[in-house]
Amino acid sequence: MKNIRNFCIIAHIDHGKSTLADRLIQHCGGISQRELHDQMLDSMDIERERGITIKSNTITLSYRASDGEEYQLNLIDTPGHVDFSHEVRRSLMACEGALIVVDATQGVEAQTVANLYLALEYDLELLPVINKIDLPSADIDRAREAIDSELGLDPFVALPTSAKTGEGIGDVLEGIVNHLPPPDGDASAPLKALVFDAHFDKFRGVIMQCRILQGTLKPREGIRLMHTERDYKVDELGYNQFKLAPRDSLSAGEVGYVIAGVKSVQDIQIGDTITSVERPADAPIPGYKEAKQVVFSSVYPMSTDQYQDLTKALDKLAINDAALTYEKDSSAALGFGFRCGFLGLLHLDVVQERLQREFDLGLVISAPSVLYAIELKDGSKVDVDNPTNWPDPSLIEGVSEPYIKASILIPEEFVGPVMELCREHRSDSQNMSYLSAGRVEVVSEMPLGEVLFDFYDKLKMITRGYGSFDYETIEYRKTDIVKVDILVNKEPVDALAYLVHREKARPRALHYCEQLAEAIPRHQFKIPIQGAIGGSVIARATIAPFRKDVTAKLYGGDVTRKKKLLEKQKKGKAKMKQFGSVNIPQEAFVSVLRAEKK
Repeated sequence: MKNIRNFCIIAHIDHGKSTLADRLIQHCGGISQRELHDQMLDSMDIERERGITIKSNTITLSYRASDGEEYQLNLIDTPGHVDFSHEVRRSLMACEGALIVVDATQGVEAQTVANLYLALEYDLELLPVINKIDLPSADIDRAREAIDSELGLDPFVALPTSAKTGEGIGDVLEGIVNHLPPPDGDASAPLKALVFDAHFDKFRGVIMQCRILQGTLKPREGIRLMHTERDYKVDELGYNQFKLAPRDSLSAGEVGYVIAGVKSVQDIQIGDTITSVERPADAPIPGYKEAKQVVFSSVYPMSTDQYQDLTKALDKLAINDAALTYEKDSSAALGFGFRCGFLGLLHLDVVQERLQREFDLGLVISAPSVLYAIELKDGSKVDVDNPTNWPDPSLIEGVSEPYIKASILIPEEFVGPVMELCREHRSDSQNMSYLSAGRVEVVSEMPLGEVLFDFYDKLKMITRGYGSFDYETIEYRKTDIVKVDILVNKEPVDALAYLVHREKARPRALHYCEQLAEAIPRHQFKIPIQGAIGGSVIARATIAPFRKDVTAKLYGGDVTRKKKLLEKQKKGKAKMKQFGSVNIPQEAFVSVLRAEKK
């Protein structure tokens, strides 16, 4: 066991975690030169295109150190984006140490600090790595200062490296062996294994990624998942080495895969504890937390005959993505669909893109919203995330919405604009602290609903890409939320209704009306588009009608002939408006719901 090292790589998004993992794999000979490509541990096309990690992945490497000993290195790659912090949390539970990567050009950023606190929560040994030293703008001394002042780690232990060129990779591997501790655990004790990830294979069923904390697991052994209380029989187990490498057993301290005939990822809970049926452990592994959905949106097929395809696609996607929740939903304008729960906006984007790519579906997605807690006058409480289920305003005693504690790291020169941006998004309080020369942390408490639409994009824009942002949900607070209905030709369109704070209701309603007026084609009659709270209209746009020139055939004569024809046309238009229905194209829903608020 003293020759095993279980570690993960944590950092802010785009600081080079996946590239560093590639170099470690290459240096240890985990893959042949012919099969090598960028982002080896990122298996999805979307991960490679966007240059992000969405699913954490694991690989077992063999490394011969300078002391002549052969070491088994279990590397667990983690996502960097705030939406997938639950993946990071589970990966940390399976490790004894972590490489914390700092970009030599940008220094310590928000997600680095957040991941540091997560790692300290699980009492991990940390080894700082300064990456991207090959870039002309790299400043290693400033990065060491930031590691000392902002992370509180020893700056002289930090290893300078370039994951792109491979410079310093040997030092990183020696640092892993010498600085990070080996696992501990009794191989003869009752079995306790942590399920920290899982994915679905259509031939083998669910392949669980496990870390054995104590005991020994062998094929054909009966196992029990302690949270779900289900029993299975182990078919195969072994190490992850790009291809599954079967073994005779996995014992305390080791990381590997377990196949036990589980039919769906929904049948297990990630973070569950595996124990033996014959000799069970007394209690599950502590520290388990379920992934919590914070953003909700309705997904409809672009054409109604694709509903069955969408149902099958969501079933298949949920097999691999245990954090996605969905239930049936319907709309008078868009037909049948699903109300889905996501971990954040990036998670929503990824799920939408996977549905469109992997299953060739055209989708309409409603404006994302959060979960509001409503107290009714009869004393009962309800949670609502869908505008369709919003109670009658006369029955509502009070509404509460989720608040977040946002940590924004920025260069000093952008403090003013960032403070103003927070105030625009209804920030309750703002605290500022200088972390090092020229770098400021702004901590602000604001509603989660305000961050959903355009906050991150605006932050990147006003800080010229140097601002970084991380948040955690804290509590529910009283607020004044209203439901805004969008009426097309005086008929409410349920798929366009949204929930918003009262002071933001008019600007957003005006934006919706203007976008719809551009997207809906002209008809033979005038179409009013209105935004309304209850019975009062707060915004309006009008689509002018087509008008046939009925007086073109007249070549002279009395003006009353012309007036008579125009009056006849006017009566016809009024009758047409009375009976005419407005054709709203699907593109109109997309343009309104996915466009940014002006």
